[in-house]
Amino acid sequence: MEFVRRGTERPRLLLHGIGGSWRSWSPILDDLAAVRDVIAVDLPGFGASAPLQGPTTIATLADAVTDFTNANGLKAVDAVGSSMGARLVLELARRGGMGSVVALGPGGFWQGWERHALYTSIGASIRLIRALRPTIPFIATHASTRALLFAQLSAHPTRLPPALVRDEMLSYAASPVFDELLHDLAFGPEQQGAPSGSIRRPVFIGWGRQDRVCFPHEADTALALFPDAHLRWFDDSGHFPHWDHPREAVSMILDATAAPRPLPQRRKTAAARLFN
Repeated sequence: MEFVRRGTERPRLLLHGIGGSWRSWSPILDDLAAVRDVIAVDLPGFGASAPLQGPTTIATLADAVTDFTNANGLKAVDAVGSSMGARLVLELARRGGMGSVVALGPGGFWQGWERHALYTSIGASIRLIRALRPTIPFIATHASTRALLFAQLSAHPTRLPPALVRDEMLSYAASPVFDELLHDLAFGPEQQGAPSGSIRRPVFIGWGRQDRVCFPHEADTALALFPDAHLRWFDDSGHFPHWDHPREAVSMILDATAAPRPLPQRRKTAAARLFN
């Protein structure tokens, strides 16, 4: 996998969402690298990384990330994921061998009609972006078109940097595995959970209260499957908290992946964590 690496001290791995690349982290990359070593990858089939030889699914991507961390001496690395990448870091934590993990807007916890809503809406969006590909650099410069195309992903699409929107759209359009992975996300195997006490390092989940991709009530399912996780809400934020509120996202990530420490004390009920 292709990657960029910045900073010093203990490493932290960043995994982007479906269709994205390491550039998806640009709103917070420099701030994170000022404190810690940051390794932001292009997952297989996205950005500059070639597709896997074989199916591209959550399971095979998790295997590929494990191979990458083993090959690069990153055993028990702290990891941060966004959207599909957030589901990956939770899956890797469930498997064991990871450090602290932060999952921002994790996918994989939708039920029933939500699967079809995800598949239909994201599928329509990617078809539109592919059709608009020749005009993407122009479209990204205008607040009105950013609002139209990124309203599902951001609570404040007009505030997004044009370069970020341009890079995301071009990456979405270019990925040869987007459709295959989207189908697996929507209709493939459900995310398995981790019983209480089975993950020995802290797990943190961040969720935007205005998320229109992974609806906020899906946090109930996430906490039921990962009962040791601690949830932080991002007010006035869409699917990508690190886009809508980069300073808050940086603060959460730095706190969650600070020096190794004991697991946070569990609250008694999932409901109590929901309103933390």
